[in-house]
Amino acid sequence: MAVLGRSDVNGNDMIENLIAARKSLKLSLEKSKALGFALEKAGPRLDEINQRLPSLEAAVRPIRADKEALIAAGGHINRAIGPAAAVLKVFDAVHGLEKSLSDPRNNLPGYLSVLKRLEEALRFLGDNCGLAIQWLDDILEYLEDNVMADEQHLLHLKKSLKGLRESQSDDERARLDGGLLNAALDKLEGELRRLLTEHSVPLPMSSSPDLGEQAVIAPSLLPVSVIHKLQAILGRLRTNNRLEKCMSIYVEVRSSNVRASLQALDLDYLEISIAEFNDVQSIEGYIAQWGKHLEFAVKHLFEAEYKLCNDVFERIGLDVCMGCFSKIAAHTGILAFLQFGKTVTESKKDPIKLLKLLDIFASLNRLRLDFNRLFGGAACIEIQNLTRDLIKRVIDGAAEIFWELLVQVELQRQIPPPPDGNVPILVSIITDYCNKLLGDNYKPILNQVLLIHRSWKHEKFQERILVSEVLNIVKAIDLNLETWTKAYEDSILSNLFAMNNHYHLYKHLKGTKVGDLLGDSWFREHEQYKDYYAAIFLRDSWGKLPGHLSREGLILFSGGRATARDLVKKRLKNFNEAFDEMYKRQSSWVVPDRDLRDKICQQIVQAVLPVYRSYMQSYGPLVELDGSSSKYAKYSVQTLEQMLSSLFLPKPGRYASFKGRQLSAKFNNGVADLRRTTSAVV
Repeated sequence: MAVLGRSDVNGNDMIENLIAARKSLKLSLEKSKALGFALEKAGPRLDEINQRLPSLEAAVRPIRADKEALIAAGGHINRAIGPAAAVLKVFDAVHGLEKSLSDPRNNLPGYLSVLKRLEEALRFLGDNCGLAIQWLDDILEYLEDNVMADEQHLLHLKKSLKGLRESQSDDERARLDGGLLNAALDKLEGELRRLLTEHSVPLPMSSSPDLGEQAVIAPSLLPVSVIHKLQAILGRLRTNNRLEKCMSIYVEVRSSNVRASLQALDLDYLEISIAEFNDVQSIEGYIAQWGKHLEFAVKHLFEAEYKLCNDVFERIGLDVCMGCFSKIAAHTGILAFLQFGKTVTESKKDPIKLLKLLDIFASLNRLRLDFNRLFGGAACIEIQNLTRDLIKRVIDGAAEIFWELLVQVELQRQIPPPPDGNVPILVSIITDYCNKLLGDNYKPILNQVLLIHRSWKHEKFQERILVSEVLNIVKAIDLNLETWTKAYEDSILSNLFAMNNHYHLYKHLKGTKVGDLLGDSWFREHEQYKDYYAAIFLRDSWGKLPGHLSREGLILFSGGRATARDLVKKRLKNFNEAFDEMYKRQSSWVVPDRDLRDKICQQIVQAVLPVYRSYMQSYGPLVELDGSSSKYAKYSVQTLEQMLSSLFLPKPGRYASFKGRQLSAKFNNGVADLRRTTSAVV
């Protein structure tokens, strides 16, 4: 039993071992099968590796170093890879900024911030590209020194590094961003132009020469917020060397705005050349406008531009500010204003020109402080030179005309007097002229002009010199009148001439500055002369007519009616002939002053008409029934009165000028020139 029991146990163990072996064989079979499948799949991969081995062998072949040498070179390679990787990372970041630089109008601060980051990134690229190239160059040198690669491979590396070094030139570095920075800056310039254009509004004005209330209105300056934007834009563009372009845009836009403001004033006259007019009198109205327009332009338009330039460019510098302002002033008309003044100084010398030169000097003198402040910088040197030249021309021209005035008056003495007994234009001009020169408007200006002119010659000037010269001119006029009075062959016309001129001097100088200097005795003398010559004129001319209507022989005549009629006819005929001859001769004579003319005509009427009326009432019937009565009763009392009352009327077209002149077609406005040209006196 015991043996049988042990046999059973051994049998069970064998069965278990067989089962275990069976499982083991089965597992090994499955593994072999899986390995077979894996080997089957690895076949193509091994073929691929086998195909790549030659190229890998070729790539590794230039490196001839052993393991230790390669490990030593690893540090050098790692140091070069760091900067190169950083450069590539920043380069990718640069292109990532492109979407944020689409339009500065929507968000200018954000745009400027991104633009600044772009500039910093490009500076990093510019600086570190060179560093990375230097590290790569060091690696190449290390490989070459340690014979770690073949020569062909090293030559290829050298060629690549040479290309990288050449890309570090200024032009190539500027293209590191593919033109992104330039495009962004162009948009910023466009925004600068837009802001200036949209907020530059011309000042609406009337074309009236009298600017009136407009003279206190200045064009509105740019809003503070806009100025801040402009300053920010200018700062970025200046950093990128675009300041000149910014200045050009600013000058262009603001100049256009100022020109638009001045356009309504019709300043075409500033372009008149000396060949387009004959004398200052032709453009006298333009000279008056010139002073008002210049003052308005300087005190308001240019003043506003000066302030705006200071506000916009205050962070950049005074030189830039004044550079822009000087160009705006030059482009918008200040040079044309000064050139017009110069053109006036180049015109022919004329007494009227003296007054106009004084007007120009007064305008410039009122603006002296403004000119010095606005145009005093080095950038405005052209304006300064033209202004100084104009002032010198004005002072020299005015002084020359003034000091020659006495000589010119004396020279006129040699010219025949007016054939109509009128007041010579010379006398009309000089009396009015002297009053103006010593008046409150011109005397201070003329004193200043003469003082400056004398100081240039290192000569002293006192106010009494001006007064003395004016009085000498008036005395010269007196001598001229005396000479001209004696020059007439007709004594009656001579008396009329003397009466006219003594009265003219009396009337036009009494109560004036010149008159106060001449004194009461001078006026009494001229008033007496006027009365004296008027009485002589009447006595020797119209006062003789009543003598032809004598009643002698008619009152006591006893020879009969027929004889009386013949005597009346004879006397009326003599009267008519004398009247016709005298009326014809004096109908061309002139008494220019209306009051004096009315008085003289009334005296003539009183001298002739009562005698004629009485005579015709008494003896007219003797001839009225005669068939030839119209030959003797030629004039009615009313007709005679009308004829005598219409004597001595002034002729049209008499102008106050030394010489008659033809107006330029540009200025005569289609009106015929009626001025006399017979002599310098008439």
